[in-house]
Amino acid sequence: MNKPDRVPLLTTLALLFGLLAVSDLAKPLEASLGGGLRPGFVLFGHRLSGPANAVVGPLFGLYLLVYAAGIWRVRRWALPMGVVYAAYVIVNLILFTLRDPEPIREGVLFGAIYALVAIGVSWGAVWLLSQQRDVLT
Repeated sequence: MNKPDRVPLLTTLALLFGLLAVSDLAKPLEASLGGGLRPGFVLFGHRLSGPANAVVGPLFGLYLLVYAAGIWRVRRWALPMGVVYAAYVIVNLILFTLRDPEPIREGVLFGAIYALVAIGVSWGAVWLLSQQRDVLT
């Protein structure tokens, strides 16, 4: 059985989602680092802290690790995982914008660029996976 070829951009995206997973897995540690950071995983527009952050951040990290592995291994099940995650990104961005107690602290330009990158990368991965549908295993 031949192993399917992975598009180079999918390799990059798998690595980026892997890095994002590590970041989410480390959310409980960020709170102890301080340094002016606004730590905490953002779930449906709410920045979490304490036990909720310690549980939800790593759970999302595990989800993203599995997703990254699916992209890396060119697996069919990565596509629906990507659709769920990409939809979540849009909902989370909208709700965070509406609920953030310190709106646009980093500036409107930063917020716009962040949103474009987050949406572009998450939906770009879905699009690339869908273009490779015939080689997904």
